[in-house]
Amino acid sequence: MSLKVPKSSNIQLFKEGYKHLSGLEDAVLRNIQAVAELSDLVRTSFGPNGRNKLVINHLGRLFVTSDAATIIREIEVVHPAAKLLVMASQAQEAEMGDATNLVLILAGEMLKKAEHLLVMGLHPSEAIKGYESASAKALAELETLSCSSLPTPLTHEALTRAIKPAIASKQYGYEDTLAELVAEAALSVMPQNPKLFNVDNVRVVKIMGGSLSGSKVVQGMVLGREPEGDVKKVTKAKVAVFTNPIDVAQTETKGTVLIKNADEMLNFTRGEEQHMEKIFSELAASGVKVVIGGSSIGDLALHYLNRHHILVLK
Repeated sequence: MSLKVPKSSNIQLFKEGYKHLSGLEDAVLRNIQAVAELSDLVRTSFGPNGRNKLVINHLGRLFVTSDAATIIREIEVVHPAAKLLVMASQAQEAEMGDATNLVLILAGEMLKKAEHLLVMGLHPSEAIKGYESASAKALAELETLSCSSLPTPLTHEALTRAIKPAIASKQYGYEDTLAELVAEAALSVMPQNPKLFNVDNVRVVKIMGGSLSGSKVVQGMVLGREPEGDVKKVTKAKVAVFTNPIDVAQTETKGTVLIKNADEMLNFTRGEEQHMEKIFSELAASGVKVVIGGSSIGDLALHYLNRHHILVLK
């Protein structure tokens, strides 16, 4: 025979403000309402004629945008069910780069329809089976609705035609120019399997005072700042890249040095100067013509790099 120990009714398992809900009315329908509210929030921003939203995040920064990915990234979503929808939209953004708003609106609308079925008495598992069957049917129908497809291998003309509608929704009036540039840049780094294309292999550099008509594709790397030293142009050069600062290392502790005459002043930094000169002399002897520093480049290092006619970038 076991003795039942009475439990206190005031045990606090969660933080203050948390609620425990169960059953159809309290849990399922409240989750649906939270998702529907998030879906309605971004519904008016859908499409090329969508309205802008004024968003102020937790840091006080202000955003005026109709991009659903930016909106849900900057707002604070607390409800667990709504957070799942945010994660689904973020996964869509990471995998496809578009249609984040469509995911939010479609999921919200499907749950609204499911709410009517649940209120009528249908079990949630039956509603899920129905949506799974509808998904399989929709995927089969999509194969028959295709009006055009890209050839293999990809051509510049075909890729430009495919890109133009997507750019027109964001930059209307400039789609002809931008589509040509994007297609040229994408084809230059396109792998044999287009599904493995990495968007980070194409970068955009803005130049102050320029215009869209002056844009062009460069096969290489463009840096938006001037070289640090006297050398401004080098062709067919060997490049040395450093992730660390190019400067004399500083110790963590501080000390005091007593200098009594001018000779001691001259000899104080001579060791550092000889060490730096040796390093850059060896770099120049190896054929390096361009040095790229990680964060900072010291004045002494820049002096010896200029002496050896090495272009310096930071």
